[in-house]
Amino acid sequence: MADVRQVIEAALKDAELSWESPEPGAYVVTLPGTRKLSTTCSLRVGRHSLSVNAFVVRHPDENEPAVHRWLLERNLRLYGVSYAVDRLGDVYLAGRLPLSSVTAEEVDRLLGVVLEEADGSFNTLLEMGFAEAIRREYAWRVSRGESTVNLAAFERVTGGGGG
Repeated sequence: MADVRQVIEAALKDAELSWESPEPGAYVVTLPGTRKLSTTCSLRVGRHSLSVNAFVVRHPDENEPAVHRWLLERNLRLYGVSYAVDRLGDVYLAGRLPLSSVTAEEVDRLLGVVLEEADGSFNTLLEMGFAEAIRREYAWRVSRGESTVNLAAFERVTGGGGG
């Protein structure tokens, strides 16, 4: 297990990621994004495998069956991780890699998939599962003359421009 930990730590350092190890074999990694500002990813070295878990979005407020279908369809194309929901309905990316397969390249690839999915799917998931909340936030900001710049990505939902 010590060798696997060394491989993981070297991969995290090489990728210049922000991370900490609260206990031996456990890592909390911050993946920087553009749509989702950051994704916190947990890596845990187990007896036989390396597990990875990352929170994506909370339980959808609406359109839950369509969100779940979209997640399941995405799972068909993913490498090393898949979308999952916890008992509260929150959405995660989760996966396992046999310890014998842990290399710096595989750790980098796995984290890359997590980042690409969590960040790349973020706005779509918000539009699908939180459209009404986005519309309310937009209307509230407009009614008070506040900036809507950070809602510009959701013009299809709000019907307005960011400004």
